[in-house]
Amino acid sequence: MRLPALFSVPGDALAGTAAVGAPPNARTLLAIGSSLCLYEAGMALNDWADREVDAVERPHRPLPSGRIRPAAALTAACALTGAGLALAARAGRPALAVAAPLAATVWAYDLALKHTPAGPVAMGAARGLDLLLGAAATTGRTRQALPSAALLGTHTLAVTTVSRQEARGGSPLAPLAALATTALLTRLVTHRPVRLPEGGGAAATRVPPDLPGLLSSRPRRPEPGRQPVAHLTTALAAAYAASTARPYFHAALNPSPPLTQRAVGAGIRATIPLQATLTARSRGTATALLIAGLAPLGARFARKVSVT
Repeated sequence: MRLPALFSVPGDALAGTAAVGAPPNARTLLAIGSSLCLYEAGMALNDWADREVDAVERPHRPLPSGRIRPAAALTAACALTGAGLALAARAGRPALAVAAPLAATVWAYDLALKHTPAGPVAMGAARGLDLLLGAAATTGRTRQALPSAALLGTHTLAVTTVSRQEARGGSPLAPLAALATTALLTRLVTHRPVRLPEGGGAAATRVPPDLPGLLSSRPRRPEPGRQPVAHLTTALAAAYAASTARPYFHAALNPSPPLTQRAVGAGIRATIPLQATLTARSRGTATALLIAGLAPLGARFARKVSVT
């Protein structure tokens, strides 16, 4: 079940909630529960689908070593998927409308797409949908959360691309690309998000009332409370970049299996400070700090159980 990776899940729903400008509520908790179930379903299904490959490359894993029967792993994947969808349904129809394609993406990745060029894209889409699940469950809306979902999905795509060569090693291009992606995302998340108006038509094309101020040469008056939010966002973004820079760089210099696996583990754990950054820039300061607090827990358990 890879407990350390599980700490990277709650921040998806919380970041999605912050992106739509809403505080977490009881439906947000249902979305988190749904996300946790679907994530663990994917873990169990992944090992079931890869049991023959793992018997050669990683015989110490639970299924090839005989500690877990394949039928039990598949049963767990089905039960957890059902539980995840049931929790999403309790959160409302908008949440279920996001959770259903999320579950389908997880199963498609593990059973068909993982070893194809579409694999990293599918994994990135799953993370993005998980963020949208929090927004849909909390408010019934997702449009304003799309930019945050795209940023989080891009990070996941980069990590997944590196993970494709963690068993045998490979080219330095993947970790170099992931390093460049981290730098780009760090730059993007430290900019103030653009609030997309709900609906379409005139609302989507209306000129902002402060446009003259944007075009004026006079300095704009800072918004009340904006500076602490900007400082927190910058600090969390720096933590995100720092958590991946060295492992990616080492894997680029020597793309051996041990260093590549270390880079993948760092990329998965870096999801937490990225979620916290996305939340902070949407003015979810307290929630951002709560998400950031999950990182030390994940790192602590990662010393006992591998993230990958």
